[in-house]
Amino acid sequence: MNVIPQAWKDGFVRLVEPLARALIRLGVTPNAVTTFGALILAGSAAAYGTGNIRLGGALLLLSGLFDIFDGQVARQTGQATAFGAFYDSTLDRVGEALLFGGIAIYFHQGGAPAGREGLGVALAIVTLSASFLVSYTRARAEGLGFENKVGIAARAERIFLLGAPTFLFSAGPNGWLLFWIIVVLAVATVITVVQRVVHVAQITRVPSAGGGGSAMPRKTLPGAAQRKGH
Repeated sequence: MNVIPQAWKDGFVRLVEPLARALIRLGVTPNAVTTFGALILAGSAAAYGTGNIRLGGALLLLSGLFDIFDGQVARQTGQATAFGAFYDSTLDRVGEALLFGGIAIYFHQGGAPAGREGLGVALAIVTLSASFLVSYTRARAEGLGFENKVGIAARAERIFLLGAPTFLFSAGPNGWLLFWIIVVLAVATVITVVQRVVHVAQITRVPSAGGGGSAMPRKTLPGAAQRKGH
């Protein structure tokens, strides 16, 4: 189960398809879209780190759009490659490191509620670590031949839950809104890691004809994650 229903995600993807087609007409490559989206995400991290919280939220949501565009451009132009998927996933992890690092810096410099600075930094680190594990558990499972998209806090959920409220309301009074968003993200990402581990444990217990684990059909090249939905 995901916080954002898959039907909503699919509907939003269809809504922004004209923008993806515009990028295609301009001759923009999927990897260029991925790079530009990563730069926007880096800008979001810098904004959070320097206390420009509303700007950080806006840039984070914009980076999420480019996370959709690169996959659409790749598929519609037939340019989907194993390296493209690898490059996309790598820059996503770099972006998340910068993002939660920026939030940790903001908390450390007094952006957290009074007396909660250390806890805020710790929670930002937990969220970052768990976010990496959410992506790793999916990629590792797919490398072994299993599909593993379960969990309440995939990448789209993390971007929306952090980006939308901070864009609308900044950090909230005395930083409490941003602090509680990070609390929720920390808990949700840890739960997602557990869900994905349990999911793989369950599907590998299903006996196959040869007596071993049962692998689900791959939808990606061996070892390559899909270009979205980490």
